[in-house]
Amino acid sequence: MIRMISRADWLDRDRVLAWCGVLLTLEAVLLGVAALWSYGYFPSLGVSSPTDFVSFYAAGKLAALGTPGLSYVHGAHAAAEAAAIGPGHSYVYFYYPPTFLLWCMPLALLPLRGAFLVFEAASLGTWLLVAHHILRVRGWSWCVPVLAYPAVIWTLFLGQNAFVTAALFGATSLLLDKKPGVAGIMLGLICYKPQLALIAPIALAAGGHWRAFGTAALTVAFCVALSAALFGADIWNAYLTAFKASGEVYNGQVTLGTYITSYGAIRVLGGNAVMGWTIQAGISIITAALVAWIWRRNPDIAVRSAALAAGMLLSAPVALMYDLTLLMVGMAWLVRLGRNSRFLPWEKLALFFCFIVPLVSLFLAQTVHIPLGPLAPAAILALSLRRTIRRENTIAFSSGAEPGLKLTNE
Repeated sequence: MIRMISRADWLDRDRVLAWCGVLLTLEAVLLGVAALWSYGYFPSLGVSSPTDFVSFYAAGKLAALGTPGLSYVHGAHAAAEAAAIGPGHSYVYFYYPPTFLLWCMPLALLPLRGAFLVFEAASLGTWLLVAHHILRVRGWSWCVPVLAYPAVIWTLFLGQNAFVTAALFGATSLLLDKKPGVAGIMLGLICYKPQLALIAPIALAAGGHWRAFGTAALTVAFCVALSAALFGADIWNAYLTAFKASGEVYNGQVTLGTYITSYGAIRVLGGNAVMGWTIQAGISIITAALVAWIWRRNPDIAVRSAALAAGMLLSAPVALMYDLTLLMVGMAWLVRLGRNSRFLPWEKLALFFCFIVPLVSLFLAQTVHIPLGPLAPAAILALSLRRTIRRENTIAFSSGAEPGLKLTNE
């Protein structure tokens, strides 16, 4: 019975497509209602909340007007948001580094809703293209589960940039072995979210990818220099000043249930901020060590990519629900690996769990104080670690050496 459950043979392609098709339909309806609400079609629901994209757009407008530093002054940035969306809406803060203004400023040349559609459609389309190359399957049915993944609707609903992050990291994983220089550029472009790239250099160094390491560092340096050249060197002082006060905003305005980090889990469970940050620091160190070991010992790009995608989320001091879109890169690689060889016991169920976490975690965190968010990247990291240990044991057995760890019943 346990073996039958662990194999999850019932979780086959037809059922996955059918269930994801239903979920995608419901999500599309919800997204349509939200869009109509933003146009005032449901006045009984009150005034709709602005998306995070409004914050990007306002910062881009200020940069285009020659006052990029005002993006980090709450009063001026709030006024720019009000000018874009109208008065009476809640303020959406902007704590991205000046490198992200390089993305925001061109979008500000369009009307707000047009810029939103262009940004989300282009970034989602790019992510789908990358996902197709990772999965390497024929036809278009693969789009259904990829689009139905609940982190996708979180990204669209909030107007966030998670598709860009997933596309850049996915491209990095695809190009790392074939074109390491280009892969490093793709990874370096994620510098607009530096908290997600904390352990990426460690992984590259552990895997011996020094060319990608170097081009990633040069790309970051170029983006920083370009932002300073376009917006003035003082823009970084303005950003750092605003960043120092960001903790109060994140602790006060961001719902704790939307965190997918260890810090957020501790806070949901009732712990204080000091306890949360202490445990988060410990988890980040352990995660970095595990990812480095996997990248040093396992040359399989699928396992490496899954481990790093999970590690980037687990080690980040701040990561929210929409950031789980990045985890789909690792999930896609593991699905491809399982399809080409075979799924290990419990692997399908673990992937199924990771898939539904963005759907139920906020509800569970707010109602019964169960923080599922960080368990999804932890599960993907565990799967990557398991496959690496199996590989080590296989090599040890084939060489006649004593294995370090032996996994039974597999």
